[in-house]
Amino acid sequence: MTESDPQLERIRKLLAKAEDPAVTEAEAEAYNQKAAELVARYGIDQAMLAESGASADEIGTLKIPMNDPYSREKASLLTSVAYPLRCRTLLHRLGQKVESVTVFGFQSDLGRVELLFTSLLLQASTQLTRVRPGGFFPGESLAAYRRTWLHGFARAVHERLSQAERDAVRTAAPGARSAELVVRDRAQLVQHAFDSEYGDLRAASPRRLSGSGYLDGHDAGTRANLDPSALTRRTKALR
Repeated sequence: MTESDPQLERIRKLLAKAEDPAVTEAEAEAYNQKAAELVARYGIDQAMLAESGASADEIGTLKIPMNDPYSREKASLLTSVAYPLRCRTLLHRLGQKVESVTVFGFQSDLGRVELLFTSLLLQASTQLTRVRPGGFFPGESLAAYRRTWLHGFARAVHERLSQAERDAVRTAAPGARSAELVVRDRAQLVQHAFDSEYGDLRAASPRRLSGSGYLDGHDAGTRANLDPSALTRRTKALR
């Protein structure tokens, strides 16, 4: 995913329109949704090129550090980005803190995950400094509210990316094999590689969160920019 990629250039133009204060909220959401569709289409294009032998795309890993505060919620956001993009994640924990996350997937998908996650983490972190619990829950701690806010944000991102990936598969140009079969096989290969490496580990138990920020965070996630182009300039957000 290079700066000269025409698909990324188109995404940049869409997001520039979405960020224009002169456009309405509905228009901005339409531009952002189109950007998400192009991100998904890029993934299908790379999968089909690899299937045809026109490009090399192998399974690998990417390790991304997590920092407090809210390292577990940030790891959840990363997982919410990775799974729709046919990658799998392994959380490296020390007590209640997640120190880092290893992502398994094809190299082209790992690139999409890293770029999108970095962008979304920046967006969420910026908004998180401003959000506060409302007056409906007197005495609610700010930390509890922000944890559930991040949970809602991550869920909305997961829903949007999942839908964009399904749509990209459905509308892909026909080839020797259908895009649906290609991406299904790739997902199975990633799962097999993950299970071979870490299949004996147990999944973590679901968390019980008590804050009231889920709906506010989910609403923010539905409006988040899914911009994979500006991320090469912003990797410091992960450190």
